[in-house]
Amino acid sequence: MEEISLIKHAKGALGLRFFGLGPNLKPANGLIKLQKLLDTNACWAKNRTINDLKKCLANSDVVISLWVGNEIVGFGRALTDGIYRGVLWDIVIDQNYQSKGFGTLIVKNILSSKKIKNTKKLYLMTTNKKSFYSQFDFKEVTSQNLLIHEI
Repeated sequence: MEEISLIKHAKGALGLRFFGLGPNLKPANGLIKLQKLLDTNACWAKNRTINDLKKCLANSDVVISLWVGNEIVGFGRALTDGIYRGVLWDIVIDQNYQSKGFGTLIVKNILSSKKIKNTKKLYLMTTNKKSFYSQFDFKEVTSQNLLIHEI
């Protein structure tokens, strides 16, 4: 089996954004591979452009990618003010690598990251994985309403 590499990118994921770096800081067309991972494995992330991915990474506080060999198979990111509120975003595992503990690995690394670990309240939205996130003490909230403004 090929080597598994978990990368805890620096804030803004500079190496992934500008150089497409993957495991061992080697060029791997990482941004293009991330685009394909999202496009193929998440209905809500289809058709994201490279420029938009660069912007979202630049503004992310925590970015985690998971690689098997030279292929990205998992991804997740978070934004936070570092104390009161944070949001987990774009947690995706390639369908061929699901049920192997990779999603758990990504979420645990996000939750234990320096910027997130002391944040009082963390939010996330999920389409159909409520039971997966319950293992990390995420609970469904019915006392609040989700409101969205779209452009």
